[in-house]
Amino acid sequence: MFGRKAGNLKNVTAAVVGAGRSGRAAALLLADLGARVRLLERSEDGLDKTYVHDAQSAGVELRLGAHKTEDFAGLQLIVMSPGIPVRTVKALLPVGENPEIISELELASRYAGGHILAVTGTNGKTTVTGLAAHVLQNAGLNVFLGGNIGVPLSEHVLSGREVDVLALEVSSFQAQACTSFHPEVGVLLNFSPDHQDYHADMEEYLRAKLNMFAFMTTDDLAVLPVEMRDTLEEYHFTKARIKWFESTDRFECERLPGTHNQANMEAVFQATKRFGSTERCMREALESFEPYPHRLERIGTKAGVLFVDDSKATTVEALRAALETFESPVLLLAGGVYKGGDLEALVPLLRRKARAVCLFGDSREVFEKAWAGHVSLAWEATLDNAMRRLMTWAEEGDVMLLSPATASFDQYVNYKERGKHFQRVFEELDS
Repeated sequence: MFGRKAGNLKNVTAAVVGAGRSGRAAALLLADLGARVRLLERSEDGLDKTYVHDAQSAGVELRLGAHKTEDFAGLQLIVMSPGIPVRTVKALLPVGENPEIISELELASRYAGGHILAVTGTNGKTTVTGLAAHVLQNAGLNVFLGGNIGVPLSEHVLSGREVDVLALEVSSFQAQACTSFHPEVGVLLNFSPDHQDYHADMEEYLRAKLNMFAFMTTDDLAVLPVEMRDTLEEYHFTKARIKWFESTDRFECERLPGTHNQANMEAVFQATKRFGSTERCMREALESFEPYPHRLERIGTKAGVLFVDDSKATTVEALRAALETFESPVLLLAGGVYKGGDLEALVPLLRRKARAVCLFGDSREVFEKAWAGHVSLAWEATLDNAMRRLMTWAEEGDVMLLSPATASFDQYVNYKERGKHFQRVFEELDS
């Protein structure tokens, strides 16, 4: 059933930590496989009534509130939801107990049928995974698109749908707790400082990414960025055959601007060739590909100024890629929850590209320390005020770019809400 490659889990006592979408799906999958399941969720009101009914009907025990040592007693298996550090759970394990700890992705991959194409990296994962799925579909294959984007793999396994290829976006959180996850094709797009609130240091963050390649064999393919070749060759992290990629002019797509997207398209081509895609198939797919929102999304023009929503740019390197995309002077909106990265290294680029910068929200002191005196710089408490402030500097032909280089959690639920706010303010501005 479900194309499963592993046996059932009868008589196994398991816990799922975190009741986000992937955690909820993992709990139901474990129950379906015969395990005795506890779903642990810190939030007292984090589950809707429909799911509570479905979980209880499946025999899942729900434990809400702060995690306690007794929640982890007597377990053989713990499944981690993305974003919850393994170390926080290990600190709560009863003395002498040593259950297997894995990610939801690892669990589901053990029972999923189909070849796996997996994509990781600091920036561009969603675009590349989505484009790879689109190319493969254009080549006539039945594809599941999910993982860290959209539908969790556990949800797909429960659906019983059979596919040719699983196109999976993989985060460092998911990859770090994998113990056998085995893509046939694995793609690493890039690497730069991020998630410093989660990983102990950048070394741990990189090793988490590379763990996605650890269980690949000599029959598999690792598609890796040539700019990281010297670094990666020191790690000996995979047995897979390696294909190095870089930015080329092989493919063009107006909806995927910038040198970084030329590299992304080349990575997709090298990855999908394994499953029968050709240059012609790639070009045809690019003609119909619709990029995801909030990624260098052109919203419209007001008073001769082009407005671009790049709210998904939550890292310094993502901001760099965005700035390098435009030839016109940029009015930059940045700020929020700073996650690390070298802001001072952007100064030469800002001098060339930015007419002015207006910061908003948190981390004002971090940005001002790096950029003050190098570019026209202001700060406003809110995004809408920052946009109006920048319009006082604007000239016809400029680009107003929301590319914050930060997480959004100071003022927004997520980067999507930040981007939607940007778009609403654009609509409200006078033409």
